[in-house]
Amino acid sequence: MLQQILTDMYIEPELLAELNEEQKQVLFFKMREEQIRRWREREMRLEKEETAHMKHKKVSGKCVSWMKGLDDDVWVWVMGEHADDKPYDEICDEIMTERAALQAKREAEQLRAKKEAELEKRFSGVYLEQREQEVEQEKIRQAAAIEQRRAEEELMKREALERSKAEEELRRLEQERKQQIYMRLKEVQTNKQTQEEEEEKQWQETLRKSKAADMRRRSLVKQTIEDQRRRSVKALERGRVAAITKTFCGGNPTSPPKPKPRNTTTSSGAITQKPELQRSLSTSSRAHIIRWFKEEQLPLRAGFQRDQSGIAPWFHGIITREKAEEMLNEGEAGHFLVRVSERIFGYVLSYRSKEGIKHLLIDASESCYMLLGDHIKFTSLTELVEYHQVEPLSPSGGEYLLHACGQRAGAADYTDLFS
Repeated sequence: MLQQILTDMYIEPELLAELNEEQKQVLFFKMREEQIRRWREREMRLEKEETAHMKHKKVSGKCVSWMKGLDDDVWVWVMGEHADDKPYDEICDEIMTERAALQAKREAEQLRAKKEAELEKRFSGVYLEQREQEVEQEKIRQAAAIEQRRAEEELMKREALERSKAEEELRRLEQERKQQIYMRLKEVQTNKQTQEEEEEKQWQETLRKSKAADMRRRSLVKQTIEDQRRRSVKALERGRVAAITKTFCGGNPTSPPKPKPRNTTTSSGAITQKPELQRSLSTSSRAHIIRWFKEEQLPLRAGFQRDQSGIAPWFHGIITREKAEEMLNEGEAGHFLVRVSERIFGYVLSYRSKEGIKHLLIDASESCYMLLGDHIKFTSLTELVEYHQVEPLSPSGGEYLLHACGQRAGAADYTDLFS
């Protein structure tokens, strides 16, 4: 069943609902390993195809030649290694200062031209008016010539003073503008460096978290593998001890009968083959499940006690998940039962733990019994139950099959399986 899921890379929702969280995690790791294996095979195939394609590629006549230094090696210059090279911050500072000075100078020239035009317009009008009055009233205002010259001198002084003030204002504005441009460029550079540092810190933090998560996953996988190996060794030791005990005690347990033959002979002597049961991972037909149990599991004495004297007290028929939980809720932690699944050809181990009711799927598709995702195979359901009565069901430990949950008073729920 697990091999078919890995081949199709798909699990049906009904089957997924039967798995607990631990079995889901194990199944996820198996499917992830299969994806990685397929990806590696595809990469190797593409690499071989690319190599074969490159062999048939024509050689071009173009080439690149590198300038070599005194040591006959490729000449390389790295900024900042030479003693005369300026630091990166100093070069950026000089570039920003030069840009600020050029822009401030251009703005000052534009403002100077504007002021010059305003002064020229204002004072040229005064001069023309005075000249016209002098020509028209030259004879009349000869006596006032000295006053006029005095007024002209005063006007020239005022003009010179205005020009001086305007020049100082232009220089001040140019210096302020230069400082503003420099500070803005400096702020942009600082913000860029701060942003790059923040991005570097975030990347380092993400890398650290990714490595930590990878280490945790590896530790979990390693712990799971070690636990499975330990459980397999204990299972083998238990099997050897049981074999030695049977040898020395003279025990000769009755082996399960072989499955019934599916071929029948007609009255004419021709052999006709009984239609085989269509095996699938999921089915909703109760009749199909009963037929599967009678034809494949009953000859293997599934659900019987070890001495074949009767049905095991923990075995139940085709009951729902809700009914199993209702029966287990009447007991305490450690109560368990094994029921025939109502959806698939297999069994479900339902038990009560300290956290609540849990359900584990038992795979019976290879003439053996094993918990889905586990590597320990058992020849019967009884061996699986007896093993987990002394060995924990999960790597975390603490969960054992202690008390069998038997049938309720009245008719047994497995009557239709054995009738």
